[in-house]
Amino acid sequence: MAKRDYYEVLGVPRSASADDLKKAYRRLALQHHPDRNPDDAEAEELFKEASEAYAVLSDPDKRTQYDRFGHQGVGMGGPGGFPGMDFSGFADIFGDIFGDLFGGARGGRRGRGQRGADLRYNLEVDLDDLLEVREEQIEVPRMVRCEPCSGSGARPGTSPERCPRCQGSGQAIFQQGLFRISRPCDQCGASGWVVSDPCPSCRGRGRVEGRKSLKVRIPAGVDDGMRLRVAGEGEAGIAGGPPGDLYVVIHVRPHPLFTREGNDLACEVPISFVQAALGAEIEVPTLEGKVSLRITEGTQSNKVMRLRGKGMPDLRSGERGDQYVKIFVEVPTRLSEEQRRVLERFAELSGEEVSPVTKGFLEKLRDLFD
Repeated sequence: MAKRDYYEVLGVPRSASADDLKKAYRRLALQHHPDRNPDDAEAEELFKEASEAYAVLSDPDKRTQYDRFGHQGVGMGGPGGFPGMDFSGFADIFGDIFGDLFGGARGGRRGRGQRGADLRYNLEVDLDDLLEVREEQIEVPRMVRCEPCSGSGARPGTSPERCPRCQGSGQAIFQQGLFRISRPCDQCGASGWVVSDPCPSCRGRGRVEGRKSLKVRIPAGVDDGMRLRVAGEGEAGIAGGPPGDLYVVIHVRPHPLFTREGNDLACEVPISFVQAALGAEIEVPTLEGKVSLRITEGTQSNKVMRLRGKGMPDLRSGERGDQYVKIFVEVPTRLSEEQRRVLERFAELSGEEVSPVTKGFLEKLRDLFD
């Protein structure tokens, strides 16, 4: 079967730059690699075809020959591919690409310790604690570096030894067909070092269980469920690896009076029907104390009034939101004889007069059923 044009295989124009070629091959190799497509003969052939095309076009001399003479110019005229080709130097590019698949680095790169795990800490705060920036002292249980061995895992006075399997690179090399593939060495855990005489304090792990007390800065206006990242305060790394991060998750305790909507607050305030009818000056709660609010004459239930700047601070600007006060008129359930007489007298004096709200409702009712 005739070979496909190498540029067609990689899906690039003949004027493609070296960077374009590498990106195209990277995409195809990741898509068709046999480790991602086990027992898929078609994917394996596409992988080999893309690798062959890139091996030629990534080499300036071979690309020049291919552009002039085609497959014959690079000794690739027959099916089956790769006769007499030199793949030295191609392993570096291959390692770069397949580091994404196997989590490792190129062969020859020094192994690194494993990064410590990230931690989560749930912190409960009150709503009124969030009006200003504050610091909270917390204590976090976590794995910490073993001090006697300084985190090496080796008995004090000794040192870890170079891993005999990967020779300190942290990567084990495997041959797959014409390619060499590097993967993290399982003997040393990709660190490049092994401990033959472990530290008795940590049993060779380089870490022990401990606790860390630290202060966490809580921004003003932070909302429920938000995460605060504290870099480097997670668990200690393994074999000299960097520590993880700590994520403090904010949980705001429910408030008995206020609900929050973004930067605004809302609450309900009861008034008597006398205050609603005659108007009154009432005290309304805020997170900073009580303030005076004027209730106008004839205020109806469910009326919402706004207190500017009494809400929560904005995380970025610091500008305060508003507080919305919902009024509801409280009707007494028990009346004294005198109160009853007064109300009956009020009803008598009202006569046939009907309020505008009631009148409008009665008119709608009449239109609906007449």
